[in-house]
Amino acid sequence: MYQDFQDLPVWQKAMQIALSVFKITENLPRKEDYGLTSQIRRSSLSISDNIAEGFGRHHKADKINFYIYSRGSANETKNQLIYGNKVGYFDTTEANNLINSCNEVIESLNRLMKALRSQP
Repeated sequence: MYQDFQDLPVWQKAMQIALSVFKITENLPRKEDYGLTSQIRRSSLSISDNIAEGFGRHHKADKINFYIYSRGSANETKNQLIYGNKVGYFDTTEANNLINSCNEVIESLNRLMKALRSQP
């Protein structure tokens, strides 16, 4: 049993995504400050935020809801990475690695929710 949300491997992977997104957005054009830069940073951080909040909830249904929000943020981040790559803002390899990380988080969250749902 995990004692803190920071112990969860899925949270650790999600936090790494947020840190990597911050780094790859540092050199985006200034015109994107209130567009893609802001949006992808918020959505990527929201992945780990919602995992942490769900971990802190007592009721199973609350936990699952926050893990669902986290999964949504992972998909949103993935979409923004695809867009940023298509318009030439991101290196393809970096973007693909982050997309793969988002997919791993999504799969981990799906397994976590399935396990929670199977508990009495």
